[in-house]
Amino acid sequence: MDQVTLRSATELADALPYLMGYRPSDSAVLVALHGEHSRFGGRLRLALPEDPREWPAMADQLAECLVRNSIRRRGRPDAMVLFLSRDPRDAERPSDVMERLRPLAQHIRIACGALDVPVVEALCVSGGRWWSYCRPAAAVPEQGTALAPPGRSVMAAATAYAGLPAPRPMLDIEARLKPPQPRNREHEIALDAACAELVPRMLDGDTCERVRQRTLAKARAALERFRAAPRADDPTRADRQDDRLLDDHEAAAMILGLQDRTTRDRVSEWTAPEQADAALRLWRALARRCAGPYADHAATMLALAGWVAWSSGDEAEARIALGLSLDLEPHCGYARLLHYAVCEGLDPELLRSRLRQDRRQRVVGSATARRGPAGSAGRGPGRHSPGGRRARTRR
Repeated sequence: MDQVTLRSATELADALPYLMGYRPSDSAVLVALHGEHSRFGGRLRLALPEDPREWPAMADQLAECLVRNSIRRRGRPDAMVLFLSRDPRDAERPSDVMERLRPLAQHIRIACGALDVPVVEALCVSGGRWWSYCRPAAAVPEQGTALAPPGRSVMAAATAYAGLPAPRPMLDIEARLKPPQPRNREHEIALDAACAELVPRMLDGDTCERVRQRTLAKARAALERFRAAPRADDPTRADRQDDRLLDDHEAAAMILGLQDRTTRDRVSEWTAPEQADAALRLWRALARRCAGPYADHAATMLALAGWVAWSSGDEAEARIALGLSLDLEPHCGYARLLHYAVCEGLDPELLRSRLRQDRRQRVVGSATARRGPAGSAGRGPGRHSPGGRRARTRR
């Protein structure tokens, strides 16, 4: 995309979804600015804590993480821009949201100031309107300023000109990755049965490999089923169709089997163009079945969905899926590595090439194991094998 200059707070507020790649909700977004022209640098989003007592710690974490990461990548920021995004709830007015979040904005401004990086603008975006916390109250309309209609802002025009898709609402992306409400009891019953059957076998060194092979076979069959199914244009209808492609017990067996790291790493290879779309739909569908006591089992499915989305060029869904995965399992090394790579702007081809290399080594190793070491009886003619003696006799 060509360089875009934002000349007002209204244009800055309208730019938030384009800076993130999606329309954030219930979020604090801090964006680093660099140089005399205030070029956008790193950005960091954290969910808004419901308890105001958590706001000071959250403010310190947000400021410290962004400054530290910016120093590592592009140098110390010269300034920051803050966005607080939350829509009204129940009978709440957008202006009420703005006032309720004012102390949080102040905590974040103080935290950034303590690191010698001033917040030059702090905006609250709520109910299609925006307010500035940095301007005198008399200069800010009580009811805020309306955002530009969809597709009418400077950033929207630049995005359309570049042929890029419009940002989707964060809540819409999350809805495709989370279990629906109310919970489906049949899914939980199937997971109970799969736990009783598979967990003891996965922990047994003599049977764990058979569980891996069975899980991979089920996942491959499901992948082919998703590839063959017609696509629906509407996301909600498409997800319902995908859900119907999975049997409860089959899905439960895959969810449990994919908790094994080796199995998870094998299916991570499914990012080729002819596989990626079906794989992403499959991982989403499995994540939607992890509810109630099995909610944390979705961490693996979400990490896989994030990896495929990132590999396919959808950085917005990748960030959201990996963030949800880390919310469920903060110490998941697989999700943390992927999240770091996405945030650092690395090329997913680096990981794809490593996966291809691992696959080649595994195939070669498997073939060698079937043949056996050179020179052993029955596994190819070695130097001292009977086959070798027969060959010399014929010569």
